[in-house]
Amino acid sequence: MPFIHENANWPKLAWESDELSPGLAALRYREGQLVGRMQGLGFDLRQEASLKTLTDDVVKSSAIEGETLNPDEVRSSIARRLGLDVGGLVASSRDVEGIVEMMLDATQKFADPLTDERLFGWHAALFPTGRSGMQKITVGDWRPKEAGAMQVVSGPYGREKVHFEAPSAERLQAEMGEFLKWFNAPSPIDPVLRAGIAHFWFVTIHPFEDGNGRIARAIADMSLARADGSKDRFYSMSAQIETERKDYYDRLEAQQRDGLDITPWLSWFLGCLGRAFDRAEETLEAVLYKARLWDKANRYLVNERQRLVINRMVEDSWEGYLNTSKYARLAKCSNDTALRDIRELLETGVLLQNAGGGRSTSYRLAGSAEL
Repeated sequence: MPFIHENANWPKLAWESDELSPGLAALRYREGQLVGRMQGLGFDLRQEASLKTLTDDVVKSSAIEGETLNPDEVRSSIARRLGLDVGGLVASSRDVEGIVEMMLDATQKFADPLTDERLFGWHAALFPTGRSGMQKITVGDWRPKEAGAMQVVSGPYGREKVHFEAPSAERLQAEMGEFLKWFNAPSPIDPVLRAGIAHFWFVTIHPFEDGNGRIARAIADMSLARADGSKDRFYSMSAQIETERKDYYDRLEAQQRDGLDITPWLSWFLGCLGRAFDRAEETLEAVLYKARLWDKANRYLVNERQRLVINRMVEDSWEGYLNTSKYARLAKCSNDTALRDIRELLETGVLLQNAGGGRSTSYRLAGSAEL
């Protein structure tokens, strides 16, 4: 079977509205509830939830492509660009700054038209050195004819399996012109559904030498921001896609040879978005828990060492329990000072001692039900 873009009627994509409508309606209802809950958090908590979501979005979108970014650098870059007053800011690399710039442009300026120049800017931001790894690539323009066929292959040399081959470079100007005209035009199609369509359509065209997946997900996020009517991001589609990465690629590949009816892809996309909402509920609970924890701690004179350790313990990366020596290393103080600080935190009820004693004495933060 030919690739979908080789179909004579491409890009007249089709889908079964009756099949998708019930799931889409349920999703939109959940979306409204989630956005409503987040909007009711209050400014500071809403900012914190949005910052965490945007950080996950950037980190996980890169992880899908096998690129590891430092979450602290990403968080700091986003906070600086949005003018957020948060602690622990660190310097960020050019790679981090580039993808953050792209994602914020897509989500903060979601109502602006998507143009070829805007896409070229995103692409240039992703590849500030003009290279993808060691290889020099064309940056800020469609992939050139000289780059050859854009293929996704696997298998040993001489027996490669071609999973996908994108439209030739000669077609890109016309292909992207039609895509951008559709994306920017008023449409009766629900913007959540448009996000799934746009993602698939752009990935199929594959207009750049590299970075197509990250840009496709930014375009989807842009459409989802339009659906929410908000710059604040409370759920991360990229984080959920990263969790389901194998299925994501399998679905994209299967759809490339399955005719112009993309109902299977859209059904998966909507399901994945629903699971992203589940994840967002967890983010909401984490933000509310942190707020209750600090509300309790701030009733007492918590010193800077104690603040530092508590903040570290509520981070996603924290592993295991706290003990005196671990506290001393984190706070850069003596064991005697660490033990005194810990005893004060035990009195506040923010910190609880685990069962056991002696050298195995350890502590944990009070759980949500214990605050």
